[in-house]
Amino acid sequence: QAQLVESGGDSVQAGGSLRLSCTAPEYIYIGACVGWFRQVFGEEREWVAAIYTGRGRQHYREYLRHRFAISQDNANHTVYLQMNDLTPEDTAMYFCAAGSGGRGICGSDRTDYNYWGPGTQVTVSS
Repeated sequence: QAQLVESGGDSVQAGGSLRLSCTAPEYIYIGACVGWFRQVFGEEREWVAAIYTGRGRQHYREYLRHRFAISQDNANHTVYLQMNDLTPEDTAMYFCAAGSGGRGICGSDRTDYNYWGPGTQVTVSS
């Protein structure tokens, strides 16, 4: 049973934007690292970005930093991933994940995250 719920995936044209949302129960959200991964069928799941909800510290895969932005809404226990200037290479299933943020630094490995959502599909056409 998924404890994280993603939304916002869609089909868009290249150059477009999407905002993904991830909502978590309070007991998972508070003081956690909440991150986004993406996966193309048949390939490894790739870490995209994460945020430490305790202080809002953001972490990015370096080559996505200039197009993607992660943010949080503490009142609604929600983390957002704003994706701009999308390309067909961004096409993937996007997964939200949450893990311990005890040290305030979010990891980029799947094993750093204990809770996962079912994923939301992003498709970018040229």
